[in-house]
Amino acid sequence: MSASPRVELLWWSGCPSWEQTRQIVRREMAAAGLDPDRLEVREVRTDEAAGREGFVGSPTIRVDGRDVQEAGDQPAGLTCRVYRLRDGRISALPDPADVRDALRGAGRAR
Repeated sequence: MSASPRVELLWWSGCPSWEQTRQIVRREMAAAGLDPDRLEVREVRTDEAAGREGFVGSPTIRVDGRDVQEAGDQPAGLTCRVYRLRDGRISALPDPADVRDALRGAGRAR
């Protein structure tokens, strides 16, 4: 049996949407047959830590080290993140379909 993917949620205290994002990720993990309690939730507290982490804003979700939505040339820093939904709208929350696809992709790569 293959190991579960590492799923991370990085957040910053100034971000109002990280807790709702945590709910989305946990729901998608459960739907994928993964234990939602294995979600690693880490606060990024300083600009230095943001730079080390490649943290381009809160919330950031990574599956096996890969961001669920490519951040492009956004600089690292303590800020709120903006996601582009699949229908083209801008959102403070990730598209659940992006989270779902990242989890499935990790499963196929194992």
